[in-house]
Amino acid sequence: MAEYSPMMQKYLETKEEYKDCILFYRLGDFYEMFFDDAILVARELEITLTGKDCGQAERAPMAGVPHHAAEMYIAKLVNKGYKVAICEQLEDPKNTKGIVKRGVIKVVTPGTIVESNMLEERKNNYIMSICKSGIYFGISICDISTGEFYTAEIKDNYNFPMLLDEIARYTPAELVVNSMMADCQEEISKIKERFENIYITNFNDKFFKSEAENLELRFNIVNSNGQKIENFPEKTLAISSIHALIEYLEQTQKTTLDHINKIVVYPLSRYMALDINARRNLEITEKLRDKSKKGTLLWVLDKTSTSMGGRLLRRWINDPLVDVLEINRRLDAVKELKDNVMLRGEVIENLKKVYDIERLAGKMAYGNANARDMVTLKNSLLKLPEVKRVLNDCKSDLLKDLAINLDELQDIYQLIDGAIIDDPPMTIKDGGIIKLGYDEEIDTLKTAQTEGKNWLVKLELEEREKTGIKNLKIGFNKVFGYFIEVTKSYLSQVPDHFIRKQTLANAERYITEELKNLENQILGAEEKVVTLEYDAFVCIRDEIAKNVKRLQRTSEVISSLDVLTSFADVAEDMNYCMPEVNSTGSLDIKKGRHPVIEKILGPGSFVENDTYLDKQDNRLSIITGPNMAGKSTYMRQVALITLMAQVRKFCSSRIC
Repeated sequence: MAEYSPMMQKYLETKEEYKDCILFYRLGDFYEMFFDDAILVARELEITLTGKDCGQAERAPMAGVPHHAAEMYIAKLVNKGYKVAICEQLEDPKNTKGIVKRGVIKVVTPGTIVESNMLEERKNNYIMSICKSGIYFGISICDISTGEFYTAEIKDNYNFPMLLDEIARYTPAELVVNSMMADCQEEISKIKERFENIYITNFNDKFFKSEAENLELRFNIVNSNGQKIENFPEKTLAISSIHALIEYLEQTQKTTLDHINKIVVYPLSRYMALDINARRNLEITEKLRDKSKKGTLLWVLDKTSTSMGGRLLRRWINDPLVDVLEINRRLDAVKELKDNVMLRGEVIENLKKVYDIERLAGKMAYGNANARDMVTLKNSLLKLPEVKRVLNDCKSDLLKDLAINLDELQDIYQLIDGAIIDDPPMTIKDGGIIKLGYDEEIDTLKTAQTEGKNWLVKLELEEREKTGIKNLKIGFNKVFGYFIEVTKSYLSQVPDHFIRKQTLANAERYITEELKNLENQILGAEEKVVTLEYDAFVCIRDEIAKNVKRLQRTSEVISSLDVLTSFADVAEDMNYCMPEVNSTGSLDIKKGRHPVIEKILGPGSFVENDTYLDKQDNRLSIITGPNMAGKSTYMRQVALITLMAQVRKFCSSRIC
């Protein structure tokens, strides 16, 4: 059998390393897929399947997509549950003899997406690792786009049901599991049955390591209150899941992940126990029927102004607290925002102009932020001093703490404002992004570019006068550079020092020594300034990336303020009242209303109901009535009102 062509041999070597991925192989302006990958992609993306000579008797099946539109196609494949390995040209073809060196620069999986246009703005994209040991589990959860990282151990009587509850809490797009977990076919089947679109990766057991020392040196490991964990080395299952998840992220992303710098170790008892069935039937964040947001509790409560606030609200709803002191602390903040209309209005007005600092910080650290991202970040930071000023007069403890912890980040604002133009292009390698006055050498070269264009205009006028050719003009194209164009009716007037360059149907193109010298000056300046602007931009991005922890802390403050303000706004609009939360064990609801149904029907349409339950003589209520009488509505209403109170939210009733 004949050998494969050299290019195809390189492709097959790369494909061998990434057997579980669709390999996007860069050839010129296209990413090409071959053999089984090509057949699969042609079917899934509905694109043309062609063929390519590969040194064999039969042509290799081939399908390709333009490199500038690759993200759209990758997003479609990932949404369908595939992993995509992106193999790029690592050398400039113009400066290379023979086959251009190529290598995989990134693997995109459902749980490792960082591109903004592939993510939902108001929803986290989590990836979870699971380390199973006997009947116990260690879990770690990360959103690579924001840098959030959580871990916990499940060691109880009902371990697997609790694991399902944690998966339901985070709804990860992807699971990374050890061999013991992967071999439990019954458990894996139940996970796939409950979470239809989840992608499961069986990861090598050697990466599920139990050493804590390296993690403690690399990360800030804290509990849910932000305090240092003392007995962390004892949590071997959690540690194993952390190691595996970090290794998986580094293998797929092939870059530093400095924005992942804090790991939160949380106890399962910190949050109200909501099993997977309760979450589904209460329709807290998505409808049971069509998975949409409208008609859910989240739909009622979400009046957040920022994307990061929207994500935090979703987390708070999924994680109702059980700590009475913390609940009341946040309720006091909501009360102040609800009662003070001027305060709430100023906060909302400023937050509307704050963009997604959390994900922008991740992009800066990740190294894929462009100049427009920087301008967006700058415009967000511009509003922070005003937000801090508004919060300085607040009375509740939580709002005062938010004011103290809000870093205005004006040094970063000044850096971007002094360096990046206000309306930069999308690309960062074509120049036109750095302001005049930021770098002396860039300024000099830009001036040479401007003067060079003036020199060309002046030369064109001079040559017209010297030759008498009225329609003589100087033009440019990428093949021939600058040229003098003369129509054929004036060819008799062309001087001898004009050197013919190109013949057209109705004109001739020439160059002169003077024009050639100007071309060298202008094009030399253009090429150099593009390189210098790119280098300057990368330095600015790296400087911002050094401050990623400050950006993340500020995004936490803004997100919390946004959610609290949203709660206050909804409470005002829907006439909700402040619950009295204590640890007596009684539930006393007066004039309760179902929050979702009331919003759908409109104010005044829902018939109010009372409820009283306690731990003694009133542990049970028997509800009777015909079909469609509202029994299920009443039960869900009680559950949702209780959940709203423990999420630190005012309720559609008076609850004690």
